[in-house]
Amino acid sequence: MVALDAPLLLALARAFLRTGAAQVEEVRTGPRALLLTWVPDRRMGLERGLAWVFLLNPRPEFWLLSEKDEAFRILRSESRPDLSRRWALEFKGARLVDLQGDPRERWLGLEFHRRAITGRIEKTRLAFQAIPGRAGLRLDGLEGCTVRLGMGSPFPAGPPDCGADPPPLLRWREAWGARLQEALSGGLPDILTGEGDLRQRHRAWSLERASALLLAPRQASADRRLQIERQRLERYGQALARDRSRHAAALGLRSQAQALSDELWHLKGSLGQIRLEDGRVMDLPVGWSAQEAVQRWFQAVKKAERGMARVAVLEAERLRQLVELEGSVAVPPPLPRPTLPKASSKKEGRRMEEAKRKDGKGRAFRTVMVEGFEVVIGKGDADNDQLTFKVAAPADFWLHVAGVPGSHVVIRNPDKLSEVPREVLERAAQLAAFHSKAKDGGKVEVHWCRVADVSKPRGFAPGKVMLKSYKAVRVYPKE
Repeated sequence: MVALDAPLLLALARAFLRTGAAQVEEVRTGPRALLLTWVPDRRMGLERGLAWVFLLNPRPEFWLLSEKDEAFRILRSESRPDLSRRWALEFKGARLVDLQGDPRERWLGLEFHRRAITGRIEKTRLAFQAIPGRAGLRLDGLEGCTVRLGMGSPFPAGPPDCGADPPPLLRWREAWGARLQEALSGGLPDILTGEGDLRQRHRAWSLERASALLLAPRQASADRRLQIERQRLERYGQALARDRSRHAAALGLRSQAQALSDELWHLKGSLGQIRLEDGRVMDLPVGWSAQEAVQRWFQAVKKAERGMARVAVLEAERLRQLVELEGSVAVPPPLPRPTLPKASSKKEGRRMEEAKRKDGKGRAFRTVMVEGFEVVIGKGDADNDQLTFKVAAPADFWLHVAGVPGSHVVIRNPDKLSEVPREVLERAAQLAAFHSKAKDGGKVEVHWCRVADVSKPRGFAPGKVMLKSYKAVRVYPKE
């Protein structure tokens, strides 16, 4: 797979410019890329949804993608409209009219023109530096801080001062000889393998690079998470099997407890070894009398029966999670969702009662559904304590803005999942940031953990808690 070097970067940009002045339809910026979607133009051969992608992380790249491509959807999902406003004001509706670059350095200077309402032509300049470790974008010579992820010292707005010819240019000079200038101007499609003109080859090459840099690592990460969750469920199944064996052994005490109970009338007070009327000899535990042995054995049997029932419920839940994890359709119909004992239902009823405000003014919490997960938001200090310590379950997820007063937010987790989807976590964090004193402070840090890791030492003020352990996510406040 061909890597992006300075001659290739310049040739690909010039090839696009050769066909005419394309107009920008949409601008999106994210933490690692700037996306410019072009207006469809039959004269230029631009289909709908064609876009330039200036990627900064994990390495600087210059791609030509379509909005139908999975890599483009991933980058667009990472973009945030509130970050795009500054760029959209400059680029939306502008036309690419000129390009600067040097085949010795991975740097592009793009000039855009846009006609203002007054009729005056406004000029906008975008500089893209694609040097690994120092990649970045500049707008009109200003530092584009919103997309400078991973960049070191800010680079100048003008073209860099280049010295001797670097190895990539020497390889191009050797490969193309007298046709070097034509290759650098984007007139030779053979600089990339494939079929069609250079734009078509650029898009095919971009898909290969996107697969290697975005899709493959993303899939590998998903596979690792899948493997970790599968191993967790396997260990959980082994633990349930051990519990089942232990309870089954305890159930074996029923027969000897019943036999001893039937003859307790003449064995009461006996210790050690006793003989039953049918000739069987039974050894009682040391220090246990016959009536004490009967009582304890029957208690062990009842406990084992409850344990076996609970193991059956947990095993059904484990199998349901395993079926969802594998996502297979070639499996038997989904197992019915196990019903909890009545005691748990009463406990849930108490939680619903505790969800009401003490002053009789309705519910104490806000509830939002996020992709099937219930997110509960407290309304005040007392309500926050009530939500965290009375309504939320230990397996639920708890969120709060770091170091700033705000609402406690709980993601309900009735299925006791090991983690919630990243999208759900980030949306709940946005709600926690919005319902806090940091709602107007830009990007903020939100702490999250299990409810079981939240405690309230004696003497703490209402709403104040202590976290045993937590993780952090940075988001923008959003209602």
